[in-house]
Amino acid sequence: MSDKLIAALESKRVVPLVQSDDPRTALKISEALLKGGLDVLEVVLRTDAALDCLEAIAKEFPNAHVGAGTVLSASQSEEVIRRGASFIVSPGLDPASVEVANAADIPILPGISTATELQQAWNLGLRTVKLFPASLVGGPKMLKALSSVFRDVRFMPTGGVSPTNLHEYLAVPAVLACGGSWLTPADAIAKGDFDVLTELAKSAIAIAQKN
Repeated sequence: MSDKLIAALESKRVVPLVQSDDPRTALKISEALLKGGLDVLEVVLRTDAALDCLEAIAKEFPNAHVGAGTVLSASQSEEVIRRGASFIVSPGLDPASVEVANAADIPILPGISTATELQQAWNLGLRTVKLFPASLVGGPKMLKALSSVFRDVRFMPTGGVSPTNLHEYLAVPAVLACGGSWLTPADAIAKGDFDVLTELAKSAIAIAQKN
């Protein structure tokens, strides 16, 4: 992991998921989140225009840490790097994607949900991973159990994290940051009410700073 990305994650401890099928909307979402103080953005590849959204955000906000999420393969890893991603997040552990990221000197946080997957990630040299889907595989209790064995690993739990349990996740010493889609509610985005995103970002940072 790059020192700059680690520092940014340690500072705000929350990573919003940006999803849109329109680059112009994606830019407004990102602007609202940055205004709220969150400068690490994960643009998820869940729409046909996701790569265009990623590229637009990376170009418009060069000082932000703009990564790509839901990356499923080595070829997608290569493409998101070409489009400007400064880090990669995947739902599972794909050694070929890790190899691509390492070759490009780009941080990658693969998703793991079992001790076996984490051991594989550890043996690939990774020391920062994503626990996914966090709430379904044991949440904070699972993180405590895994971190007691893999003592040099840090986690970014994602999936089921919300304002009501964010504090509980961040209270686990091994948790670096949490990923969350609650910061970008689809209904507010559809209405063009981007101020809601800014306020959610500020509230999340306030919760994180209490830990």
